[in-house]
Amino acid sequence: MHRTAGLLSIRNGRPVILRKDPRAMNLRTPTTRHTPRTSAAMSLCGVVIAASLAFLPAIGIAACDARSGPNRAALVELYTSEGCDSCPPADRWLSSLFSLGFRPDQVVPLALHVDYWDYIGWKDPYAKRRFSERQRKLAALRSPAFVYTPQVVLQGQDFRRWDGERFTEEVTRINSKPARARLALAIRAVAADGIQTELSAQLFDSAQRKDAAVYLAAYENKLASEVKAGENRGKRLEHDYVVREWVGPIGFGESLKLEEKRSLPLPPRASTKHSGVAAFVQNRSTGEVLQALMLPACSG
Repeated sequence: MHRTAGLLSIRNGRPVILRKDPRAMNLRTPTTRHTPRTSAAMSLCGVVIAASLAFLPAIGIAACDARSGPNRAALVELYTSEGCDSCPPADRWLSSLFSLGFRPDQVVPLALHVDYWDYIGWKDPYAKRRFSERQRKLAALRSPAFVYTPQVVLQGQDFRRWDGERFTEEVTRINSKPARARLALAIRAVAADGIQTELSAQLFDSAQRKDAAVYLAAYENKLASEVKAGENRGKRLEHDYVVREWVGPIGFGESLKLEEKRSLPLPPRASTKHSGVAAFVQNRSTGEVLQALMLPACSG
């Protein structure tokens, strides 16, 4: 039996009505957590920044610059929590994507830690309310509207079969499509207090201008927690691609192109050598991801 934070849970593929939790009822949509094989659709418009030093050669970066290619990279968002006992397998899976043979020009992974499980015994040190809000807003675009962890969102859509061959097949399908936007990223400086980032994004279709937007984020790899309470008490949890700073959405206005210079702050004691940036453009009405890009925080 899985602990829930709302009215609805999925058990053995069937919805089950649960006791109401007053702390969960202030959510705009019912909230539930269950095992990875649960579906829910997501969409939003944006661009997110993230990357890893280990993958510099794979994306052909000269110095600290990167440009997207002619085909689409697949955006992989994992909504997770250290307060969720079914989340660690999904965390490990996200961390393993590149060791499984995927390249950064094929997938752009991001881990967004939500805060709605903090009340059950352990406060996730990487959780942010805005990630919970993003998840709820995306859930509100589908029916039935509920959120859960762990949730994998692939290219703006809920994807429950992430732990098998179906994921590889879907990534291959996404990679075969021509990009509908162009991205360029540059990291001009990396310091203990943040990453100085430049972004350029261009739409190919004027019909996308109204609903397309950009999100920027900094993330960090090789994070770990010794969990002292809650469902994961006594466990050491390790994470990669954890989003630490989030900016956006940034709309295109009347233009098909936008350029931004941003300082993305990092938390105290963050490791700059394990931090990075990436970007994606997404249609906020349909959830379609037009393009995504990764870039490491280069050393030296």
